[in-house]
Amino acid sequence: MNELRHWLALHHTPYIGPMGVQSLFKLIDKPSDLFENLTEISHQIKFNPKSLAYLRNPDWDKIDQELAWLKTESNYILTLDSPEYPQLLKEIPDPPVLLYIHGDPDILQTTQIAMVGSRNPSSAGRDTAFNFAHYLAKQDLTINSGLALGIDYESHRGALSATGKTIAITATGLDRVYPARHKDIAHEIANNGGALVSEYPLGTTPRKEYFPRRNRIISGLSVGTLVVEAAQQSGSLITARYAGEQGREVFAIPGSIHNPLAKGCHSLIRQGAKLVEKAEHILEELGHLIQTSNDRNPTAPLINHPQTPDSAYSDILEHIGFEPTTPDMVIERSGLTPEAVSSMLVVLELQGYVETLPGGTYSRTR
Repeated sequence: MNELRHWLALHHTPYIGPMGVQSLFKLIDKPSDLFENLTEISHQIKFNPKSLAYLRNPDWDKIDQELAWLKTESNYILTLDSPEYPQLLKEIPDPPVLLYIHGDPDILQTTQIAMVGSRNPSSAGRDTAFNFAHYLAKQDLTINSGLALGIDYESHRGALSATGKTIAITATGLDRVYPARHKDIAHEIANNGGALVSEYPLGTTPRKEYFPRRNRIISGLSVGTLVVEAAQQSGSLITARYAGEQGREVFAIPGSIHNPLAKGCHSLIRQGAKLVEKAEHILEELGHLIQTSNDRNPTAPLINHPQTPDSAYSDILEHIGFEPTTPDMVIERSGLTPEAVSSMLVVLELQGYVETLPGGTYSRTR
């Protein structure tokens, strides 16, 4: 426990960070060495004045508060030298100095797929994220995401619906949930074999710059990252970039060329990301890393479950001809809202029931 106090003191030291800690460990074996030999080490490393001031007088009261948090059931802290620290994450260039965990720490050792995307997805995007997460969780993959609105939320929800496991990587301290509206699902994740994970100390509030840093952990824990729906400037592309830099697989789901929420995925595909139309494609690419049970359903779902025209999707097909048909014509004929028609056209196009023609029109293919 005394060594953990020194790990926490090092972690709280300003202006050092993961890369600085790696440099320090070329001179020391454990954090307590730094505090016991600070004067000598400060002659070899030029610390920021604020770093040096903190190292000389750490906030032990705050550190003791975190140690008290650790005594509560289901709370854990893994340090970089811990045998339980996830190996995949340790391999990235700047692994977190330590991880705060609420839930089951063993889940970090499972095979994970990251799922990320827009905070304001289309209804089709929400369905896709939910269905993919549900299927992949059924295949014993742990779904890893960021607890954000939109695709993250649906990914966690889809995994839970399959009685599967999911991990939420947060950009705040674990003594709070952000966004607050996700408090219930955060508790559901932790209470059903999953975990909430953060590198940020208790009391850390959400700040814009923390989220991109959080994303390297999402990708770093995972064998691959799936981007479901993302605009050109989406933060999800940062996660995908990290995954590529970390040598992990990047998958992207295509969409209509007229859908701005598909542009980020299309950009990734042009850069070499694997195009994914059904969850089975992910299993094919990662087969050597994923163990699946023989009694699992061998057929993965296509994007969004309506695979046969026997629902509302069959109704909308009745309003699309084999000749060019505009979305406005479909709206007028069906009586549906523009948002609903737009979403359903994307789904039908991805499933091959309609195709896009010049001028933004559609026609049936069968």
